[in-house]
Amino acid sequence: MSAPRLCQRGFFHKCVPYYSLYTVLVKSLLMTPMDAFEARLREVLRSRVEFIELIGDDLVTAGGKRFRPHMVYLAMRALGRVDARETDLAVAVELLHSASLLHDDLIDDADTRRGKAAAYRRYGNVVSVMSGDFMLSRLLSLLAGMPSTLTREFGETASLVCEGEVLQFQVAAYGDYSYENYLDIITGKTAALLRTAARAPALLVDAPPEELAALSTYGLEFGLAFQMQDDLLDLASDVGTLGKPIGGDLREGKATLPILHLLESQHAREVRDILERRAGQEGDVERVRDLAVQSGAFERTREEILSRSRTAVGALHVLAPSPARLTLEDLAMNAAERVK
Repeated sequence: MSAPRLCQRGFFHKCVPYYSLYTVLVKSLLMTPMDAFEARLREVLRSRVEFIELIGDDLVTAGGKRFRPHMVYLAMRALGRVDARETDLAVAVELLHSASLLHDDLIDDADTRRGKAAAYRRYGNVVSVMSGDFMLSRLLSLLAGMPSTLTREFGETASLVCEGEVLQFQVAAYGDYSYENYLDIITGKTAALLRTAARAPALLVDAPPEELAALSTYGLEFGLAFQMQDDLLDLASDVGTLGKPIGGDLREGKATLPILHLLESQHAREVRDILERRAGQEGDVERVRDLAVQSGAFERTREEILSRSRTAVGALHVLAPSPARLTLEDLAMNAAERVK
């Protein structure tokens, strides 16, 4: 029986199998390491304070895609190295990600996270923020047993995450829409931490410079492609597929890549007006979608996503062929093909 097929993305015609090689390979390669990861994550998040413990339990039981820990383990195997500290490194990456989510939910006034009420909705702002800070403190403890290059790496990544979040608000407030600002924002939001997940194993084992550079390029380009696809789906998909209303970024005044392409077109004035009023009038989102289809903005965005995914894959050719490298390659190409 063949795998079910879904349309690859809202306004494009090609269809691909729903099941990916990545899912199969991760299960075969990482089942035991991921069991160790989940156990270590639970251990690291223990606290004598009940509310902190409860938020930590949510992180453990909610699961999620675990892309970042996967990437740590896969990169280590793609390097052909073994290091007993890899699980602590994977946990450190997840802690930085989870702490940023706790803070983001409060900033974005989000109602839910992974199907549950957001932590600050249940426990209040102070408990949620301080629990995020608790995760960062545990992260620092983990890094204490690793090379100083990793302390610097995580510090610089945390700075980029913060700067990307604030820059997003600044750009919307000033109407300072540009491709350069957009890249800085999505690097901070997504790509910086994925780059750290990919390159941190190389820093841990002091891998040769060319291998470090390969994994750095992979993580950055994969992260940019992943976020660009996220932004594309927000406007080009549909409620049934995406599972939430489309046009959320437009309503928040965020100029994502399809919008930036429209701002360079003959429709620039109309699109800027819609963006600046946060798509507040009936039919605004539909009008921008129609313009994006007619002008080729969606297709141009799709081309860049594919280009960056291919760059990520190409960077890995420095490393010897292996199941782990193949899995990383498949993950990068799936970034350009996912439908939600």
